[in-house]
Amino acid sequence: MNPSLSVNRRQFLGAAAALSLPPTVFAKPTKTSNAETAVKALYESLTDLQKKEICFAWDYKDPARGLLRSYISANWQITKPTVTGGGFYTKQQQSIVHDIFKGLINPEWYQRFLKQLKDDGGGAEWGRHQSIAIFGEPGTDRFEFVLTGRHQTLRADGNTQDHVAFGGPIFYGHAGKNDVEEKTHPDNVFWPQAVAANGVYQMLDPKQRNAALVEKSPREGAVRFQGKKLAGTTVGLPLTELANDQKQAMQKVLATLIEPFRVEDRDEALAALKTQGGLDACRLSFFVDSDVGDDQVWDNWRLEGPSFVWYFRGDPHVHVWVNIADSSEVPLNSK
Repeated sequence: MNPSLSVNRRQFLGAAAALSLPPTVFAKPTKTSNAETAVKALYESLTDLQKKEICFAWDYKDPARGLLRSYISANWQITKPTVTGGGFYTKQQQSIVHDIFKGLINPEWYQRFLKQLKDDGGGAEWGRHQSIAIFGEPGTDRFEFVLTGRHQTLRADGNTQDHVAFGGPIFYGHAGKNDVEEKTHPDNVFWPQAVAANGVYQMLDPKQRNAALVEKSPREGAVRFQGKKLAGTTVGLPLTELANDQKQAMQKVLATLIEPFRVEDRDEALAALKTQGGLDACRLSFFVDSDVGDDQVWDNWRLEGPSFVWYFRGDPHVHVWVNIADSSEVPLNSK
């Protein structure tokens, strides 16, 4: 079995918790979590010239991107200096940034993330095409670290940003062997997530499939929360219509989606989902306009709740947009 499809007992119980356990059982990132502790150490090591280049006020607004700490895109550099290129950071600082990166992901996914970044960076090692920014002052009640690059936006905020999971919207993706991938997406580290979701599709009866199939994929970056409006839409299959075995399979899909990330962020995402009604408040959609290979293994699909969007776009290669909060009032800043 592909290790990306495995779901250990803790992950399965975590996904089930989104439906049945009280929010108090969930952990959240703190100012003393591993990644956040490393962010503070990095900040304290920066010179004034370095801070001028990569550090910003909490509410800094970029002329083109708006509120910069909340921006999300598929391929972007939040600041000009890359982590390991050009000599901007010392070797020690580069090592600290790497520790932050490692602190934000599941250790079991470390090698897969390195492969994704190397593939998507034209063979360059980690850090060569990634850049960072720090907002506010680490260790205080308002700070955030943002790591960007091709197919990756990750954040560490120590739960100082209100309502949101993962510190705000995140992005991950991968072009395996080629930018235009074959229908089986060989060598793509994230494709097993789509395999898991398509496994649920195979369990659906004809009526359920008809509801789940949607003609046109949303545009990339269209992950704004619908809130109460979602309940009135006719797009997608309401998960309340799933049988018990189908719901259990969907819980495993949810566990597979959050698996690549650190425990605190997984738990915070599940807590936010539960606040908005859990999986029972969500809809599942498979988009028929992007069926690579015409095999009815749906490359583009979406799991969406009132303030939960996990949009997996597998055509021509994998792009995944994630936006989760405990309130649908949180605005989106994406492109």
